[in-house]
Amino acid sequence: MGDADSDSGAGPGAGLAAAPTTMATRERLRRSQRQLRDRYEREPDASVVRLAVRGGGADLADPLHCEVGPVALPSMTWRSGAHPAVGGDGDAPCSGELLLGALAACQEVTIRMVAANLGIELEEIAIEVEGDWDPRGTLAMGAGFPVGLTAVRCRTRLVLKGDEAPDRAERLVRSAERYCVVLATLRAGVPVEATFQLSSDS
Repeated sequence: MGDADSDSGAGPGAGLAAAPTTMATRERLRRSQRQLRDRYEREPDASVVRLAVRGGGADLADPLHCEVGPVALPSMTWRSGAHPAVGGDGDAPCSGELLLGALAACQEVTIRMVAANLGIELEEIAIEVEGDWDPRGTLAMGAGFPVGLTAVRCRTRLVLKGDEAPDRAERLVRSAERYCVVLATLRAGVPVEATFQLSSDS
């Protein structure tokens, strides 16, 4: 996320005068992001952020569940489990639901940041993300069945406070879509490197 160009009109760090109830948030965001932009101008290498998540700490006697967590927040973990469609208990979100949750979270935070910077007050926000998945691929029932999601749909509904100008409301929607990192990643696709290291304790 960053500055908007002339087409988008507003990114999470660019906007118009804020309403009083969002002024403090807007100013804090603008001040923080201004400092970050200045740093990235001086130190381009600092703009490359490596996000990291680790797993492997859950009970190895349980084949149906795991725990993963962000390296930056070592005290936080996300519990996940196999989906009932492949034999799971259904008592924890499956990894596909965590993926969809990442999209919902990114979309909502992006909307909140853009709205704050534009001075647009939100009355209500609702985001629903769905993904289509055929478990026969995961169950190795044939090469013709895909392994992975085949479609993702993200629906966002916003209710704005007051009589907001249509052009500003449109800028909010356009910028929120453009600057959502997870949405952009899923749409464009990125190279994914997966390596496995195997050893024995004997």
